[in-house]
Amino acid sequence: MLEGILICVIVMVVICLIVTALDCNRFVTVTYEIKSDKITKPCRIVLLSDLHNKSFGKGNGRLLDRIDALAPDEILAAGDMLTATAGHDYGPALTLMENLARKYPVHYGMGNHEYRLRLYPDQYPGMYEGYLQGLKKAGIEPLINQRTYLQAWNVDVCGVEIDRRYYRHFKKTPMGKEYLEMLLGEAREDAFQVLIAHNPAYFADYADWGADLVVSGHVHGGIMRLPVLGGVLSPSLTLFPKYDGGRFEKDKSTMILSRGLGSHTLPLRIFNPGELVVINLLPDK
Repeated sequence: MLEGILICVIVMVVICLIVTALDCNRFVTVTYEIKSDKITKPCRIVLLSDLHNKSFGKGNGRLLDRIDALAPDEILAAGDMLTATAGHDYGPALTLMENLARKYPVHYGMGNHEYRLRLYPDQYPGMYEGYLQGLKKAGIEPLINQRTYLQAWNVDVCGVEIDRRYYRHFKKTPMGKEYLEMLLGEAREDAFQVLIAHNPAYFADYADWGADLVVSGHVHGGIMRLPVLGGVLSPSLTLFPKYDGGRFEKDKSTMILSRGLGSHTLPLRIFNPGELVVINLLPDK
């Protein structure tokens, strides 16, 4: 009896190790469709999040080839494309952004790792300045509490960078619509309002602010995914987080939460491959 249990445990461990090795080095493509009478013509968006300097093939060749095959109109990056580690090379993230910017308009929202580089320059000397200069040289102007209007589709894209208190472990700090209005101003009602907001935990506040579509990341799909229960652990150390990946709705707002492409600290993805997200925006007329 005991021997049988031990064999089962060993088999399960081996299966998990194999799955982890595979899931840490592959990605899947998921597609969502969103309709609105504010959108004037179809727009295909590719959403990237939480790359954390991961490379899928040399120079992220596999990822770039897949994006090219999807032929997007716009690229949205929802933050944490690099990892805030002292002396860490951000080359893979910057190279990917440079290659994408040669072919597509790229709109970059900041995650907590980019924010950390800016907040602690002594701990990460030169990294924030170097990365931002690289993005700008490539023609990418990060949306740091700023917006850009995509006239062809009547889509307004905002990128919000929230304070570190909204990334605390164990405790969720209240936010409120007023905080977002202080950073961004009021949401547009005459255009389809897209908000790049790295932390999905505040979806209710983003919806109250007036976002038609929120794109987020940060949670990495919960690191490990279980049937029915979903993602196991969030970066704030919340077990089985409410928002772990996928599509969520509140009132007239939709959130598309990417499970991300890479990992950090706990370099594991179990039953949880990286995710490349496609969002097709369509007129509803």
